[in-house]
Amino acid sequence: MRVFQKILALLLISASMVSCETKQEKKTEKKRPNILFIMSDDHAYQAISSYDKNLIETPNIDRLAKEGIQFNNASVTNSICAPSRATILTGKHSHINGKIDNLGNFDQKQTILPQLFQEAGYQTAMFGKLHFGNNPKGVDDFMILPGQGSYLNPQFVGKDIDTTITGYVTDIITDLTLNWLKTKRKKEKPFMLFYLHKAPHRPWWPRADKFAEFSKKTFPEPSNLFDDYATRGSGVRNSEMNLLNHMHYAYDSKIRPETLKEMGEVLPVVTGKTLKTFTKCYYDRANAEQMKKYDPILDSINTWFKTNWPKLNDTEKMKWKYQRYMQDYLGTISSVDDNIGRVLDYLDESKLTDNTVVIYTSDQGFYLGEHGWFDKRFAYNESFKTPLLIRWPNQIKPGTTEEEMVQNLDFAQTMLEAAGIAQPEDMQGESLIPLLKGQKDKWTRDAVYYQYYEPGAHNVPPHYAIITKQYKLIRYYGPEEYWELFDRLKDKQEMNNVYDNPEYAQIIKDLKIKLKDLRKAYKNTDDLDQQLFEKSTQTYLSKQ
Repeated sequence: MRVFQKILALLLISASMVSCETKQEKKTEKKRPNILFIMSDDHAYQAISSYDKNLIETPNIDRLAKEGIQFNNASVTNSICAPSRATILTGKHSHINGKIDNLGNFDQKQTILPQLFQEAGYQTAMFGKLHFGNNPKGVDDFMILPGQGSYLNPQFVGKDIDTTITGYVTDIITDLTLNWLKTKRKKEKPFMLFYLHKAPHRPWWPRADKFAEFSKKTFPEPSNLFDDYATRGSGVRNSEMNLLNHMHYAYDSKIRPETLKEMGEVLPVVTGKTLKTFTKCYYDRANAEQMKKYDPILDSINTWFKTNWPKLNDTEKMKWKYQRYMQDYLGTISSVDDNIGRVLDYLDESKLTDNTVVIYTSDQGFYLGEHGWFDKRFAYNESFKTPLLIRWPNQIKPGTTEEEMVQNLDFAQTMLEAAGIAQPEDMQGESLIPLLKGQKDKWTRDAVYYQYYEPGAHNVPPHYAIITKQYKLIRYYGPEEYWELFDRLKDKQEMNNVYDNPEYAQIIKDLKIKLKDLRKAYKNTDDLDQQLFEKSTQTYLSKQ
């Protein structure tokens, strides 16, 4: 009898230990944070009011700055859409992950970030613009815009589904994201959710109500709207990103094809590629009800254009194009901000906020008239820098700002460390966790590396750069080699190339040594540069 009692006692103790272990496992599981990664396409940091209040108020994105950390020196490794996304998903520079431009293929054998989270027991989902294929690996549920996607009544591709959804793309992406959070999320598992906006990518179609609102607004011009590039090299002077000369009347400024044809004698340059219209995914996708809302604004723009354009000089035309650009670009961002507010409100309502890391960024920056430009690509601040705001309650001190040099190269390792997942040894970034937790003594980087490859688009030459808080040294190569140096503290608009100024001779010498060391650390060489330049050139020519 005593033996039986001892056995029973041991069994009860054992069962109690198993029960405790199970409860402890569940408790540990709940502690793993959710990750909500929000990314827009071509969202300039200048168009977020926590960074700059000159152009637009973005109260919902600003919430992340007030409740978390804002990085003022965040940047990309390659300022173009698909390569930037490849860097984020792999944690590797373009020359390592192989995605050097928008046109070439990505090596699908590589492990990408969602796979690592999925293998670690996270539920994964992705909604919106990936621009990286339509079947992302390691994602349990997804609805992806094929290619660039459409602003109006967009097509989406998901698992075993290909459908068109009526409405405005920014609202729809948010609806899909919220529906997943509300009805498909497994509450017993942590999640990693990619919430990816198409906006504000060109050609900047706002939702009809925002179109009406913003088309009446006037925005301050950048002081270097009429930059003459006096101290910059030939690559800058010959680029094709100028608002007056390279922004399309129809595709960008919303001038109807019939208006342009009617004004043929006034606009002799409107031929071939320049006569890009609303077709192929944009205005022509609108249904009758939607057109009824857009037409009054389009009528107003076109009537003004026909009456006034012939009377304007080039300076006035440039100013008009800038305003049209800002009205549409910022109109799309207003919808992005509204919808991010919907998602943040749901996190609060469902009590998910405290255990969710929220990251907001863009795949690169964008020129909003600075240097007379739109688009991106160059290593200058407006496209090189990217917004980065992170909220993580009880881990990040609210209202923190950070000036350290960080990159999209670091995102993968940051998210992995936050989730307690091992980081692959071949990743090339550095986890931002020390900076998030105020442990700046553990951060050692004082310079970042940038490289752009694609030779054809907008006629921007390939180049690479080393950037510190004070200096930016750029080497252009390919058809023509030359250097530029900017003192980032004295010349915040990067107007004055001081490479030939003897006062900077020692600084240039030191930066070149540091640049050489960085390229070696990131496993890059002159031979590889040449190979990739030739590869990108061939790919671009084959697509023409």
